[in-house]
Amino acid sequence: MKLFSLFSLLIFGYFIPTSLASDDISLRTIGAPNTLDYKVYFEKNGTIISPFHDVPLFADKEKSLYNMIVEMPRWTTAKNEINKETPLNPIMQDVSDGKLRFVHNLFPFKGYIWNYGAFPQTWEDPRYISPYTNSKGDNDPIDVVELGQNVATVGEIKQVKILGIIGLLDQNETDWKVVVIDHEDPLAEKLNDINDVETYMPGYLNATNFFLINYKLPGGKKKNEIAFNSTAQPKEFATHIVLETHELWKALVNGTTTEDEIQTINTSVDGSPYKTTPDNYTIASIPQNNTLPAAPIMKENDIWYFIDTLQNRTEEN
Repeated sequence: MKLFSLFSLLIFGYFIPTSLASDDISLRTIGAPNTLDYKVYFEKNGTIISPFHDVPLFADKEKSLYNMIVEMPRWTTAKNEINKETPLNPIMQDVSDGKLRFVHNLFPFKGYIWNYGAFPQTWEDPRYISPYTNSKGDNDPIDVVELGQNVATVGEIKQVKILGIIGLLDQNETDWKVVVIDHEDPLAEKLNDINDVETYMPGYLNATNFFLINYKLPGGKKKNEIAFNSTAQPKEFATHIVLETHELWKALVNGTTTEDEIQTINTSVDGSPYKTTPDNYTIASIPQNNTLPAAPIMKENDIWYFIDTLQNRTEEN
């Protein structure tokens, strides 16, 4: 099925021609995990950089490898995200009504069921209505779910292969989930497109749909929906969507598109009016590494929820 417009075909090969090995970057951690003070900055050659804008989308274009920024490792619950509103976009735990956010445990799962993160240099523009979902973007970098066997760490940069994409409609917003595999995973050579996932990891995509559809129920919100009749789309289409969000990001970082709340300061994007130098006060004033032990998670944020019970409660309300 050909879903691509002429425009999408033209942008398919258009990208910022940079690459970056993950060992070029270190992390500068401030504060304790599970607290409001927690921040994970990205550092290169002693200078803070933005994981949103300065880490390239492509790890190796010729091998079709992409850089994935890990925000939430598998089996964890803290809702850590690249923070768009803070200069240099450190990873921070999301806050709602003054309280730290944790994803709910949906029985039989404990926290996230994949390594969860985002592709750098991508953006789902909230003013752009996707023709595939008929819904606006969620104003974030495009989300990535990595199926590999290793449990990642916060801030880890993985080099991944795209396998497919899930068209999540999260509370009526387009919230794509790109399905990927770490290129060093034992199954990486066997997993080359979305159909391979069911062959070698049977049940994983069904579990993913279950989680994505229901994970907002414990917070009192409605079920989510998944486009394309809840069917994950193949690698070619997924790559098209990723490159589309890369184009939307470029419009943001070069000033064509403005979004007042998003911090676009960067140190590497040529032609960007927001590009700055390491001696910029915002960069120089960031505290040095001060890693602290994780704070305990309150019991109310670490209980299991059972979908049948939640569904009945929602229907009664």
